[in-house]
Amino acid sequence: MLPRMDRPIHNESPFGRQEAGSDPFALFETWFAAAREADPNNAAVMTLATAADNRPSARMVLLKEHGETGFVFYTNYQSRKARELETNPQAALTFWFPTQERQIRIEGRIEKNSSETSDAYFAARDRNSQLAAWASAQSSEIDEPVTLDEARKKFGEEKIPRPCSWGGLRLIPERFEF
Repeated sequence: MLPRMDRPIHNESPFGRQEAGSDPFALFETWFAAAREADPNNAAVMTLATAADNRPSARMVLLKEHGETGFVFYTNYQSRKARELETNPQAALTFWFPTQERQIRIEGRIEKNSSETSDAYFAARDRNSQLAAWASAQSSEIDEPVTLDEARKKFGEEKIPRPCSWGGLRLIPERFEF
């Protein structure tokens, strides 16, 4: 884990600051660990909200990494969400943990992960997921979609490189609400 960045973080909880404490990252980890134990298949599902041209947009994405340096998800950089974040790099995440009846909202700015970090994550994905990154043109209208079979033929048994249009985005928190 990288050292915590110095930045003001607003931290709210309907239970008061005593529960939220001075370290919202620690409380997030406690709640997230409980959610993973109760529902391991859905704990990392989060809503990502963006806004461009005064029009809000929300979708579900998967949390892939988190810590004091932020909350990471991966996407096609040509997708609608990525284009909206390029225009307005402010976003919000919402986690809903139904078995605990808890919700966490996190607001902050978005930054791209380094190429090296995105490359390492991509290399760790299974081969079908790597091929899907090449075959998927998220949120785009395309005349002739690239299928997984075409991507398989293109790469054969070769190592699959990360598409330059695919990588990680990190929300750097400025506000938490538990």
